[in-house]
Amino acid sequence: MRDVFRFDFSNLKGDFFGGITAGIVALPLALAFGEQTELGAIAGLYGAIAIGILAALFGGTPTQISGPTAPMTVVSAVVIMEAIEFAGGLEKAFPIIIATFFLAGLLEMLLGVLQVGRYIKYIPYPVVSGFMSGIGVIIVISQIFPFFGASSPAGGSLGVVKNLGSIPSIINWYSVVVAAITIGIIYIFPRITKAVPSTLVALVTVSLAAFFILTNGQVAVINDSTPGGVPTGLPEVHLSFFSVFTDTSHLMLVFEFAFTLALLGAIDSLLTSIVADNITKTKHNSNQELIGQGIGNMGAALIGGLPGAGATMRTVINANSGGKTKISGVIAGLLLLAILLGLGTLVGNIPNAVLAGILITVGIGIIDYKGMGHLREMPRTDAVIMIAVLLLTVFVGLLEAVAIGMVMAAILFMKKIADVVDHKTNTAPLRDFAREVPWSDEGDIIDRVGDQVYIKHLDGPLFFGFASRFQDMIKALPNIEVVVIRMDKVPYIDQSGLYAVEEAVQDLEAQDITVVFTGLHGQPEDMLKRFNLVPGLVEEEHVFEDFQACMAWLNTHIKANDFFGIPSNQSGSKADAL
Repeated sequence: MRDVFRFDFSNLKGDFFGGITAGIVALPLALAFGEQTELGAIAGLYGAIAIGILAALFGGTPTQISGPTAPMTVVSAVVIMEAIEFAGGLEKAFPIIIATFFLAGLLEMLLGVLQVGRYIKYIPYPVVSGFMSGIGVIIVISQIFPFFGASSPAGGSLGVVKNLGSIPSIINWYSVVVAAITIGIIYIFPRITKAVPSTLVALVTVSLAAFFILTNGQVAVINDSTPGGVPTGLPEVHLSFFSVFTDTSHLMLVFEFAFTLALLGAIDSLLTSIVADNITKTKHNSNQELIGQGIGNMGAALIGGLPGAGATMRTVINANSGGKTKISGVIAGLLLLAILLGLGTLVGNIPNAVLAGILITVGIGIIDYKGMGHLREMPRTDAVIMIAVLLLTVFVGLLEAVAIGMVMAAILFMKKIADVVDHKTNTAPLRDFAREVPWSDEGDIIDRVGDQVYIKHLDGPLFFGFASRFQDMIKALPNIEVVVIRMDKVPYIDQSGLYAVEEAVQDLEAQDITVVFTGLHGQPEDMLKRFNLVPGLVEEEHVFEDFQACMAWLNTHIKANDFFGIPSNQSGSKADAL
């Protein structure tokens, strides 16, 4: 914590441009996410300001840009609706809503203090994939009626699906045109230039066109659903919600949703932190990140803003635009604050159909097409988990989906390993599947391996619990020419492990490092070939039956005097055992 307020000004120019760009991208999304809830567009902007600044200051991921995100907004919308039904109106429900958001931030901060952040790596890829795709589907479904110029019916995704037949009788063609043009600009404008975010171009141009071309009432705007219009100036600080914690009739509702938001915010933020690590080749502090996100969400609650988390798209944009330190996140939040103070009166004239168009593209972008595209190739158990989590997310609940997905993944993984062990014990030919090969077959050659070769031993199943550790080990490799990955003792690899291997190989090959496999047999070999990692990423000629064949290839690939020649003071062992 002592380094929280220690700023690095060595990259001030890059941080400035990164923060400004990320802030511009955050503006339309914050408004759209806010408008998706009963608190209105301004709540999204308040949340983006508070979380953006505070999470950057106190967090553990230097390039992270935080604010309301799609998953957090979906849950927040449910929280707000449940509170309104419970209290009998938004005014009476407001203290309950703010108390829930504040407690969620407090719980998230406690997760960081208790160092729970490190356990994020144990969430299997099919659970994450199904969850994120489910969030994307929810957002798209929730914007179907706004796309056609009407309010979404009650009952969540299921309510929308049940009422689809009523759309022809309530359709507003002006809204359809506005939303369609918005979507078109978002997808087409990047082909012209990526210097300006397409979401911002769509927001400004379509809103201006609607304001000057359409007459009042033809298309609903934010002001129509915001009594008194969008507030301007600094937001009001809310402290009266603390009385909610003294009323036992509210506590169950508050704690239930606060716990859901805290867990979701932690998962959402740390997944984005992993993405940031991959881009910047750095390592985030997961527990410090949770502390920062918790403080940010508490700050957002105090000013009536939506809770949020680390935002993947905005973080990527920040890093690609030059941002490297927490200064970039602070600048993004300050930009949004300046926009609020200077342009707040104009925000209320943005058509709801424009925000619907933006949200539809956000939902479409969140869906995990990579994972969905591999449904036929991946193990059936992983496919079942992914589809189950997706459907549960859309039609049941987010926390329930993750919890059930984790339980399914654990049970099915234990069954798969039991099957592998049983098959290996009772079937003689499967001795080649996970052979008891001693690492001593490397002999004294190890002592003569120079700086060109690194031998990575893998022992045991490569599954979701080991995937992130494997990626960390690969990133820690020294500068070498060849990485030999020994798979002799790997009996099983799941989708999480497969994608970890794929990402590791891509990172190594991007550094012009050759990757070779030895001892690849059985299910792991089938998986790598089914997903075209072999020969798609690693050529067949770099996959060896055993270590001896690999050594023969190395003998011709690397100069004799570098590898088997006279020892030098620089040479040394580059092998490890896991």
